[in-house]
Amino acid sequence: MTRDSYDVIVLGVGGMGSSAVYHLAKRGVDVLGIEQYDVPHGRGSSHGDTRIFRLTQPEHPSYVPLAERARTLWRDLEAESGERLLTETGSVRAGPADAAHVSAAVESCAANDVPHEILSGEVLRKRFPGYELPDDYRCVYQPNGGFLACERAISTHVNLAHEHGGTVHARERVLEWTPRERGVEVRTDRGTYEADHLVVTAGAWAGKRTPLLEDALSPQRRVMLWLQPREPAKFTPETFPVFNVDVPEGEFYGFPVADRPGFKFGYTPSEPDAIDPDDWNDEPTLEDENRLRRLPENHFPAASGPTLRLATCIVTRSLDGHFYLDTHPEYPHVSIAAGFTGHGFKFASVVGEVLADFATDGNTDNPIGVHRFGSRLQESSVTHD
Repeated sequence: MTRDSYDVIVLGVGGMGSSAVYHLAKRGVDVLGIEQYDVPHGRGSSHGDTRIFRLTQPEHPSYVPLAERARTLWRDLEAESGERLLTETGSVRAGPADAAHVSAAVESCAANDVPHEILSGEVLRKRFPGYELPDDYRCVYQPNGGFLACERAISTHVNLAHEHGGTVHARERVLEWTPRERGVEVRTDRGTYEADHLVVTAGAWAGKRTPLLEDALSPQRRVMLWLQPREPAKFTPETFPVFNVDVPEGEFYGFPVADRPGFKFGYTPSEPDAIDPDDWNDEPTLEDENRLRRLPENHFPAASGPTLRLATCIVTRSLDGHFYLDTHPEYPHVSIAAGFTGHGFKFASVVGEVLADFATDGNTDNPIGVHRFGSRLQESSVTHD
């Protein structure tokens, strides 16, 4: 007989939610994770084979110790599961010599004693011949960056959560949740559940599931492209670091060839349109492909072969570019992680730990000051990498 009462309920079992379910179950908490699609699935933000991991954090210096803790937890998860999740290739953050995000990356590394090198585009090309950025570009190389196998990471978190006694329901849609003085009630299209604590990790749907964030999140469509390299030896994990680059064609990020065939990369539009995650065009178009191909044709020509795959995903931006990770200001037994703005998956391991801290201890020792709500929900939107 299915139980309807739990210690903690987690809404959304993607990158963040799967980690939260795992950390809670590992602590002996009776936890239920509810996911509206499959586990894992391709309708949100945590699919497409790989996600960048980097210690270089131009977003804010306080992101660095959080990324370092995430790296430790990814390695712990690998040791417990026997799965390979994090592949270190090095990472590159590059742009014109006066690019603000490159300077911020350097400052963030320096403030946290993160080993790094500052290379010109010319030197970068000699070291990693797959790159052909302008000679006068400034490039921050950090050796511990790399990529995470995102779907495998979600599956690993969930499999281990099961081993520790956790429960996950997929293809079950949450209709509403109601806070009580000492707990919550969650109603879905399959039943009603009660719990002492609620964790909201609903990704692009967090604004719909949490009135507090209704006007604070902007889900946006993104497209990823995989190409057959013309010179495959230049795009292996041993010869090609992951990258974030700012070139005249726009802001791009990319990866070496991993398990799936192809050089994978994506584009961050300067003025993206908001979407409804329940009603959007998830089929890539020829226009998407043509826009993306401008990057390899001009800066990674050795990778500019035939198209192998196109895929879409959703990025959910916060008001100020920093993700939200905190307890609800009115209901301390409700914890929220949302608005990861396209660069959050690397933190999934530690976000799950923080959410478990909130549910079991009421607070966390992890450095999340910039991610707490405070007065941020009243701030205006700004452009942020």
